[in-house]
Amino acid sequence: MDYFKQSLALHKKLKGKLEIRSKVAIKNKKDLSLAYTPGVAEACRFIAKNKSAVFDYTIKSNSVAVVTDGSAVLGLGDIGPEAAMPVMEGKAILFKEFADVDAYPICLATQDTEEIIKTIKLISTGFGGINLEDISAPRCFEIEERLKKELDIPVMHDDQHGTAIVVLAALINALRAVKKDAGKIKVVVSGAGAAAMAVTNLLISYGVRGGNIVMVDSKGIINRERKDLNPYKKKMALATNCKNIRGGLKEAVFGADVFIGVSAPDILKPEWISQMSDNPIVFAMANPNPEISLADAKKTKIKIFGTGRSDYPNQINNVLAFPGIFRGALDARAKSITEKMKIASALAIAGLVSKKELSPDYIIPNPFDKRVARAVASAVRKVA
Repeated sequence: MDYFKQSLALHKKLKGKLEIRSKVAIKNKKDLSLAYTPGVAEACRFIAKNKSAVFDYTIKSNSVAVVTDGSAVLGLGDIGPEAAMPVMEGKAILFKEFADVDAYPICLATQDTEEIIKTIKLISTGFGGINLEDISAPRCFEIEERLKKELDIPVMHDDQHGTAIVVLAALINALRAVKKDAGKIKVVVSGAGAAAMAVTNLLISYGVRGGNIVMVDSKGIINRERKDLNPYKKKMALATNCKNIRGGLKEAVFGADVFIGVSAPDILKPEWISQMSDNPIVFAMANPNPEISLADAKKTKIKIFGTGRSDYPNQINNVLAFPGIFRGALDARAKSITEKMKIASALAIAGLVSKKELSPDYIIPNPFDKRVARAVASAVRKVA
């Protein structure tokens, strides 16, 4: 099946995947007078006296803006806001289908950090949450950090934190399966972009020792001797790699229990796997082609293998996280997405795989498992 060709035809036929439907039927003067003028003026007066009432009298309480500048879309790169629109529409569909959240694609024709921050702040009145999407690093870090400080509604860059939450959920169960302790494992993170940094930070928050994590970018292992690191990588150099080892990916994976790839295809060589510890865990999430293919992985001693692909076992897909996180945050009227919420979400996802079900080919629920968003939302509400 040619998904590309069929998807293109579908988009042209539908002229977009979203539409707005009214909750109110307008069939007569009374209907019009209640939904619009003159009756609507009373809702306006009420909110004017108590601005927090906007959550109870408008769509704000169930609305999320999906905001991009089109600078880092899927594996396509900087394709611009117009070309990013189909992805943002798709994201909005997932919000609705999995968590009944009304999400709206907002594609900004600027890549200026200050303009993006200002624009999102100006439109935030109409939304209960902001989902940042496909914004390139390192700008995405500052944009998220600033908005979290300057807005009183949840802001989350899903490429970072949605990915990190699902990776942690998968790792929790993978460690259960191989009977290893999170506090004692050595982890290699291949990649040093937004997702890689969020994964690393969340693993540390969960209990993986930062000194036992080695991060590798395109130029090699991140260590304290390198002079070419941006401020975010410098921070990682201080928080990870306690032995300050040098070299490339081959040297990094020596003795590692876990490999987490958010980087590039085919960079983890099968012959290197023999250097890893017993029962190694490999999450190769480069899309569409992972850091090591399933065929090559099967020829090695890898015990548990996960990717971002739906046609392989153990799909590590952030759709397991973001709908439920925003559902829970909106319900709780949370003002931010906290580390506690992220860890609670990961534990909720992992907890849906029973001890009886747990196996090397089943460490994480299927993205279509209807229990996931409800479980995540409940976990978020409890710690909000």
